[in-house]
Amino acid sequence: MVEPRKLFNTEVKVVNVGLRIFYEDLKKQGVKVVHVNYQPRPKLEKELESKLSELL
Repeated sequence: MVEPRKLFNTEVKVVNVGLRIFYEDLKKQGVKVVHVNYQPRPKLEKELESKLSELL
């Protein structure tokens, strides 16, 4: 476990998942950040979901 004092003296590195605006703002501030473009799967009806699973 990192001591709290050491935490404030270390460089911040961020993995952003989701909203790109957070990534862009952190990048403007000079934070080392990577963006993961993630969107949850849409909820489908059971029949459509099973057919989609067969295709994939």
